[in-house]
Amino acid sequence: MALLLHEKPERTTLAILTYTDAKRIFRGNQENFIDLIRTGEERGVQVYVVTTADFKLTGDKVTGYTYHFQSKRWKKEQLPLPDVIYNRIPYRKFEQLPDVQQTIQACLRHGHISFFNPSFFNKWTLFEWLNKSKETQAFIPTTQKLTSGDELEQLLQKHPNLYLKPVRGKAGKGIMKVSRVPAKVSKTRKYQLSVQEKTRSHISRYATIPQLWAQIREMVGTKDYIMQQGITLSNYKQRPFDLRVLVQKNSKGLWSIAGVGARLAGKLSITTHVPRGGSIDEPGKLLEAGFGAVGSKRIIAKAKKAALVIAKQIEKASGSTLGEMSMDLGVDTAGQIWFFEANSKPMKFDEPQIRKKSLINLIRYSIHLSRQGTKKETQIASTAMRRAVLQKSVQKAR
Repeated sequence: MALLLHEKPERTTLAILTYTDAKRIFRGNQENFIDLIRTGEERGVQVYVVTTADFKLTGDKVTGYTYHFQSKRWKKEQLPLPDVIYNRIPYRKFEQLPDVQQTIQACLRHGHISFFNPSFFNKWTLFEWLNKSKETQAFIPTTQKLTSGDELEQLLQKHPNLYLKPVRGKAGKGIMKVSRVPAKVSKTRKYQLSVQEKTRSHISRYATIPQLWAQIREMVGTKDYIMQQGITLSNYKQRPFDLRVLVQKNSKGLWSIAGVGARLAGKLSITTHVPRGGSIDEPGKLLEAGFGAVGSKRIIAKAKKAALVIAKQIEKASGSTLGEMSMDLGVDTAGQIWFFEANSKPMKFDEPQIRKKSLINLIRYSIHLSRQGTKKETQIASTAMRRAVLQKSVQKAR
């Protein structure tokens, strides 16, 4: 009995999946894609871009885009079916479209393709996942869904500051801060609302919770929000900061730390996000100012350990294959680590060393996935052959 095995090209092929565009050739950070293509070339991996509109899994070829470095142009070509697909669809609204979901599900069901990071994270779901494990519970600030003024008031009685965050937010957009106003500052206006705008926050005060809630409801509209205990972060020159950790799978398929950066809040900002007025800085320098050189090293080591534990739990609870995520981790004034957010589609890290390592990790992990796929197919083929031989010998015996 002849058995046809799925034939793979000698080189690992990695497809970057993104969304088509009417004005540009496709959506996404093209510079990022080009860097990954270059890193792939250096390590014997063929990397190309595919769009959800063009991508069809009906044959052994797919329509994709390769980058030609000499001409500095993208070229549309027929390319070998990928071994691995890296999801870089840039926006949730694109990812949720029925035709895009259909493509993603087809990729996930395909027997010969590995697909990682299949979707954006939902902030509320993340906290539900992390609360399932005792190991990760300790890093979670008190977090609830934002549903009513009464629940907001109850949580505000326990914590002097709360952050209100959109469940599907990105880069700090839509974040608000609610605070109790000390009586020495104002006896009549007891509550303060800080709304993050472009690079500064707009502040307003209210006498009662119903007044505050009316304003919040107007701003939230139909979006889902969470409310979260405000953490008193360590600061540098009176500006709070947090850590940005890039966690990626390595050549063995194990979680590793690609690097740790720091983001310093803008003077008039309630978040540390760079698009909202924050700035990039060196974590060691910022931590040393408050904890000394030894304390700084100890906290960075703790943050790395926490990030690995959190990444493992997120992947386990999600039930998906994940290859990378960035995390926002806070360090309070006592040196405790807090988890604020994880992003399954990390933006490009500007720190050169982290950037270089991130690209290499993605290629190495893709090679690992490709090899795992080959092993799996070989096992399936061997099992089928053994069954065929057994069946033939049973028939002869009869």
